[in-house]
Amino acid sequence: MPNPLDKTDRRILAALQRDGRLQNLELAREVGLSPSACLRRVRLLEESGVIERYVALLDAARIGAGFTVFARVWLAGQDQATVERFIEAVRGFPEVTECHLMAGDCDFLLRVAVADLDAYRRFQVEHLNRIPGIQSVKTEIPMQRIKQSTQLPL
Repeated sequence: MPNPLDKTDRRILAALQRDGRLQNLELAREVGLSPSACLRRVRLLEESGVIERYVALLDAARIGAGFTVFARVWLAGQDQATVERFIEAVRGFPEVTECHLMAGDCDFLLRVAVADLDAYRRFQVEHLNRIPGIQSVKTEIPMQRIKQSTQLPL
């Protein structure tokens, strides 16, 4: 978006982060705009890429993916081919819900969602460890989720 976000844009984004299914009339009322002005602003936010897409947030436990682990991955080398091969493989695993290239101790940090510990072990052995170029994988198992949010600070 060429212009910085103003207060109205931020109110629109905050409302849509809370409820992406808000109808335009409700959204306009909440942010103090006419429906046509509100719709125009939302479309500009979408076209500029500030709003990437709309999604449904699922209850992971109810769909059999309620066990989350964090896997720290070290590669045998950081050359472009090894890194790209790893990234391409990870993109194909639906169990990997986040993948971050890291600065620091490990090369990548993965968030993996599966049914249980046995399912994670199978995923690690049958998929993750088979990616060429992996030197080591260390798994961190969270004991309690304290906070999880999809809302960005505005």
